[in-house]
Amino acid sequence: MSLTIRGSAKARDQPSCNGFFCRMVCLPKCIFGGFSRVMGRRNQYQPSELQLQHPQLLHPPVVPEDWAFLVSFEQQYGTTHPFFYACSFMQALKIAEDEHKLMFMYLHSPEHPFTPSFCSRTLSSELVVQFLDANFVCWGAIADRGEGLQMAATLQPASFPFCAVIAPAAGNNIAVLQQMEGPIDPAELVEILQRTMEEQGSAFGTTVRGREEEHLRARIKEEERIKARAKEQEKLRADRQLREEQDAAYFVALQRDQEKENLRNARAQKPIEASNQTNYQNPRQMHREKQLGKPRQSSSVGEAQYKETITHGKDTQILIRFPGGERREHNFSCTDKILSIYRYIDSLGLPGIANYRLISSFPRRVYSFDQMGMTLKDAGLHPRASLFVELL
Repeated sequence: MSLTIRGSAKARDQPSCNGFFCRMVCLPKCIFGGFSRVMGRRNQYQPSELQLQHPQLLHPPVVPEDWAFLVSFEQQYGTTHPFFYACSFMQALKIAEDEHKLMFMYLHSPEHPFTPSFCSRTLSSELVVQFLDANFVCWGAIADRGEGLQMAATLQPASFPFCAVIAPAAGNNIAVLQQMEGPIDPAELVEILQRTMEEQGSAFGTTVRGREEEHLRARIKEEERIKARAKEQEKLRADRQLREEQDAAYFVALQRDQEKENLRNARAQKPIEASNQTNYQNPRQMHREKQLGKPRQSSSVGEAQYKETITHGKDTQILIRFPGGERREHNFSCTDKILSIYRYIDSLGLPGIANYRLISSFPRRVYSFDQMGMTLKDAGLHPRASLFVELL
């Protein structure tokens, strides 16, 4: 038998790959192009039944390069063979890497004398088909065209049929873990492949595990970065909430200080109101004077006394509407009496305003003699109110 095995035993003078001896081969750049090819197992370019019945409809099909090997193989040896991926070499290598398998490559030389027996007896054997489909990603090509020619020039087989066990390596390299040249029977092929998997498959597994570990480290790093960003955002939210609580506490304290200031102003206002009450004329006498036709007249003394009563605590705004449509707005203290509004109106000295009373429109309420001693706050006129002067 003319089988030649080139691999672990013959490559001892070659560089080691992850602790195992193998042959490192640099792939040509043209191998890396063209990733738009289809994948499949069966030949879709066989003549249809209609074409077989009418030979004039039969035209030579245009076969893509990736399908050339399968078309040639199945036309001569049938469809019983390992699952050869109809795709580029690099695509098949990527599939093997993703599935954590080694790659079985077969370079097909249709004109070589050993090829028919190898294809019909070995590659079509159920033992070989089942073993390769279960453990390898298979890729085949015609040795004198396309990528098959490129791989033949790269690996330089001494004889055909040519098979190789391949694993991806760093850069533009591949690791040729085992290669077989010449005829070989099914049992021997399976034995060699089994031994190669046991002895050198761990090297490929180590490479895959290294890449998985690298991906895992990258994923862990990304998760840590996400957690750090979430922690930073949580800290920003906590700081913002703390500032809002501090601002709320500050405004509450400011409001309390304002209330204390208003209370002090109200207490300071009481002596002034007491002095005003001593100079206040009896309302009943004022009413009688109005009935006798003695209108009130503005005096500088009365206006000055009134102005003294509004020097502090102007926190109540009163809008006064007169019968003629005139409007006056004035600020009072919430502790001022209803009497203060009457005194303010009297100090204006408006003509025709002599005998009157004050009325709120909504809800309607009359502020006359009986309410003179009520504070604006108790009367419901704080902090803002509108009163109408109704003539009597």
